[in-house]
Amino acid sequence: MLKALMNFLSLCWKPFGVDIVGGSSGGDNDGGGGRDGRDGLLWYRDLGKCATGEFSMAVVQANQVLEDQSQIECGPFGTFVGVYDGHGGPEAARFVCDHLFRHLQAKSAETDGVVTAETIKRAFRATEDGFLDVVSELWSTKPQIATVGSCCLVGVISQHTLFVANLGDSRAVLGRKNARTGGVDAVQLTSEHNANEEAVRRELRDLHPDDPQIVMLKHGVWRVKGIIQVSRSIGDVYMKHAQYNREPINAKFRLSEPIHMPILTAIPSIVSHHLQPNDSFLIFASDGLWEHMSNETAVDIVHSHPHAGSAKRLVKAALHEAARKREMRFSDLQKIDKKVRRHFHDDISVIVLFFNHDLIRRGAAEHHSVGYFWRFTYKGNRTAVYCSLI
Repeated sequence: MLKALMNFLSLCWKPFGVDIVGGSSGGDNDGGGGRDGRDGLLWYRDLGKCATGEFSMAVVQANQVLEDQSQIECGPFGTFVGVYDGHGGPEAARFVCDHLFRHLQAKSAETDGVVTAETIKRAFRATEDGFLDVVSELWSTKPQIATVGSCCLVGVISQHTLFVANLGDSRAVLGRKNARTGGVDAVQLTSEHNANEEAVRRELRDLHPDDPQIVMLKHGVWRVKGIIQVSRSIGDVYMKHAQYNREPINAKFRLSEPIHMPILTAIPSIVSHHLQPNDSFLIFASDGLWEHMSNETAVDIVHSHPHAGSAKRLVKAALHEAARKREMRFSDLQKIDKKVRRHFHDDISVIVLFFNHDLIRRGAAEHHSVGYFWRFTYKGNRTAVYCSLI
C-alpha cells in the first residue's frame, strides 16, 4: 500500500489546483518531469505520466478567446483523454471538459466500473442534455448560447481495450510499429463528421430526404443548411430544437423553414480496439492540426524524436506549415496577436499518448490498491493541474 501511495504521489508534479501560465516550470527530465509552461500563445506540457504510460500535451491559441479545451483523467478504470474543439464561443467546449468525464464515471459505476460503448454514449447523451439545460436557463439573457457548440474527441483505455468516440472533425491517429520496415504506420481511427465528406452528405440526405437544401455548397465548402460544416456536436441547439431557432439569435443562424427533427446529432461514432504490443502511441488532435499535416507526417514526427515535447513539436510543425502557405516566416507568424492569428490558423490542441504495455498489463491490480483522481486541463487562457486521492 505504501509503495502504491508513493507511486501515486510521484505523478503529482504540482500541488492541487496550481496554474502554470507563463515561463517554464520544470527541468528537462524526460523521465516524467519534463517541462511545462508557455511560449507566446502556445501552452504545453512536455511529458507527464498516466495510468497507461506517458503523455505530451500542447495547445496554441488563434481566436480572441481560446475555444479548444483538452484533458487527461486517470483512475482505477484506466485513462481518459478528451479534446474538445469549440465553435461560436468557448462555452460548450468548457462545459464538456467539466462534465463529460464525470458523466462517464457515473454511467460506468452503474455497470460495476466497466466501460463499454454504451456507457460512453450515455455519458455523451447526459452531457448534451446538461448543456441544453444551460441554454434553456440563459435563453432570455444570453440567447446566442444556442449557437455555440463543440466537437468532441474522446479516448478511453480500460484494461486492454481502447475506445475512441468522436463527434465532429477532430481526429485520432494510432502509431503502430511495422516489424517488416522497422518504421511506424499511421492508422486513422476516426472518420470526420464534416459535410465536405461525401459519406456525411449522403448520410444527411438519407436522414432528410425531403430537404433538398440539407447540404449546400457555398464558396467551395459544403455546409449543413449552408451554415455549419460539422454534422455532429455537443450544443448547436439552434440546429436541433425549433424553439431555439428564432429571434433573438443572429439572423445568419435562423432557418427559413421550421425544424421538425434535429438536423445535427450528439450521438458519437465509437470504435473499439484491443491494444496490441506493436501499438506504440496515439495522437489526439483538433482539426487545426490536420489542416496543415497528414497522418503520416504527424506519426513520423512523433516516432523520430524523444517522447518529451512531442505535442509541442507537432503544433510548431503545423505553425511552420501555416506560415509557409502564406509565404511568411515562422518568426513573423509568432508576432501576430490572437484574433488576427485566426486568419492564418485555427486553435490547435494536441495530446500524444505513449503506451507502456507492461504498465497496462499490471494496471488493474495496482490501480485497485490505491485509487486516484488526476487531471491536467487547459481552461481558457490558463493551464491547471489537479491531483488528489479518491
